[in-house]
Amino acid sequence: MNKKSIVELKRLFSKNELSESMIHQLRKDERKGVQQLIKSYDRKIQKERLLIKQFDKMKAFEKTFYEKGYRFIAGVDEAGRGPLAGPVVAASIILPFDFTLYGLTDSKLLSEQQRLDFYHIIKKKAIAYDVSIIDNHKIDDINILEATKLAMTSSLNQLTTQPELALIDAVELSGLKYPTEAIIKGDQKSIAIAAASILAKVTRDEIMKEIHKEFPNYQFNSNMGYGTSTHITKLRECGISPYHRKSFAPVRDAIIYNMGG
Repeated sequence: MNKKSIVELKRLFSKNELSESMIHQLRKDERKGVQQLIKSYDRKIQKERLLIKQFDKMKAFEKTFYEKGYRFIAGVDEAGRGPLAGPVVAASIILPFDFTLYGLTDSKLLSEQQRLDFYHIIKKKAIAYDVSIIDNHKIDDINILEATKLAMTSSLNQLTTQPELALIDAVELSGLKYPTEAIIKGDQKSIAIAAASILAKVTRDEIMKEIHKEFPNYQFNSNMGYGTSTHITKLRECGISPYHRKSFAPVRDAIIYNMGG
């Protein structure tokens, strides 16, 4: 192989066009830039192997249920139980048995761009999916846990293909016509729950960005309604918005504070 410049090798590396035979030859190249490139290549390969191992481990969780005869297994997760403002959003999804998406995990562990990329892939490949949104007023009426259950149940009921089993992240649901499994940290154990977590979070984040345009003082586009120090300060300075959850203590405190109590 003719020696290529470091610039050309970096270009090939960035485009994933370095073949195994080229890598084998480059390992013998003593140029410092080449050896740095080889180290980057080895780190990339190691990361890819870890992602494959992680995905296979998560898929093995579902496989145990497929082996019991279930075909349509729904994953269910929510986004927005903890914030002081905005809705709680739940998503349900049924993935095909051969679904593969290396790097898929709990949406909170991914970057915003990764979530967006995965969001589109997941929707395209899903057998069925649905997203349910419960606003802050309903949350105040029935409490956040019941609102979460309502969102999850609604999303399951609206799936165009009904599941034979639902795997749910940490929440017990009742009243469904098929068995359910509540799984602690399910979004790190089940690919279906992880996929649902991405649909729910991306949907809710987009809602909060839209609300931010109406009420920019609270910085909903960055805190997504969570009770950051800036958010709490703005609650006292500006009062509450129509999207705040009055049943949540920091919001109640801000109401009392602005009433002079």
